[in-house]
Amino acid sequence: MKLSQKVERLAESETLAMARLGNELKEKGVDVINMSLGEPDFNTPDFIKEAAKKAIDENYSFYTPVPGYKSLLNTISMKLKRDNNLDYAPSQIVVSTGAKQSIMNALMAIINPGDEVIVPTPYWVSYAEMISLNDGVMINVETDLESDFKITPQELEKAITAKTKAFLFSNPCNPSGTMYTENELRELAEVFKKYPDVFIISDEIYENIAFDFKLFSIGSIPELKNRTITVNGLSKGFAMTGWRLGYLAAPEEVAKACSKIQGQFTSGACSITQQAAIAALSADPAVVAPMRNAFQRRRDLLIDLMKEVPHIQLNRPGGAFYLLPKVSYYFGKSHQGQVIKDSRDLCMFLLNVAHVAMTPGAAFGAPDYIRLSYATSEDKIAEAVKRIKSALASLS
Repeated sequence: MKLSQKVERLAESETLAMARLGNELKEKGVDVINMSLGEPDFNTPDFIKEAAKKAIDENYSFYTPVPGYKSLLNTISMKLKRDNNLDYAPSQIVVSTGAKQSIMNALMAIINPGDEVIVPTPYWVSYAEMISLNDGVMINVETDLESDFKITPQELEKAITAKTKAFLFSNPCNPSGTMYTENELRELAEVFKKYPDVFIISDEIYENIAFDFKLFSIGSIPELKNRTITVNGLSKGFAMTGWRLGYLAAPEEVAKACSKIQGQFTSGACSITQQAAIAALSADPAVVAPMRNAFQRRRDLLIDLMKEVPHIQLNRPGGAFYLLPKVSYYFGKSHQGQVIKDSRDLCMFLLNVAHVAMTPGAAFGAPDYIRLSYATSEDKIAEAVKRIKSALASLS
């Protein structure tokens, strides 16, 4: 059976692959601590669930408009102005089944074969495959611990060519947790102003999980508004991963293109979820502060504990719920005759020996690192680091 070349070259998501391997061990009775998936371990707030129940009772059970209910588009428009200083009319907003689909819609709307998309490394695992599926070319700008995983204006300008179509990044960042300040984004904006044909796709799905300062949306810079595509959703900040709702706000021409694309793929997002989203986004953002505060405590705990693991290097992430420690010291070490060659080998070793599931940094374009998700309890974090430290000490 011959499949398409596109699907043949499509890689499986390594975050999902590691979670699957961890679950397979669990099914065999092994006590596995899963730190591979970026999924909050909190329940969806009750007021959001009540809105969904009400929607069911009121028979919101029919097809929805492709870009979303007008009432939800109005709510998102309000939220973007309230929280992000972004002025978008409802006609510039498209609701999708998750922020992942929103990003894919945006890339499909703007990328032609051979177009270059600049992506700072490390990057979210799906960016590379999304660009590839759209016949684009990903241009990586390497970062590291010393730069706090941030690119400079000079590095950005050096990466721009006549083929550059877009710049794609997440802020706060998955997998590093790095968060750009307003001043840093304004410095990057000075470069973008020189290249008016370059789109900016700003993935802000972790907006509500920002510890040290409030997110600044790059699209709020007036000179960039007409080519910035801002992506967000409910999965992370509102603990609604299974509800599947994301959205983008973009120049109207791009928004209409995304709606046309979506109309041929999935049509409109779930009617019940959309009604729940109205309740979520209408609420005072302070309603999710308890979850954010819990993530911050977990971040601090994980950093403190990982500092006690020999030969591990760390940064202090400003948002999201990930830590990206540098672990390359352990490459070349061995366990029972098996050599640890790279981050994938190390993750498999820690899964099979320490029974802790995590994701190799190679999946994010950062081969010297591993990603730990601290979207789990403090007790499990403490136990996981204890196991990791013991397992690494057994390498020779």
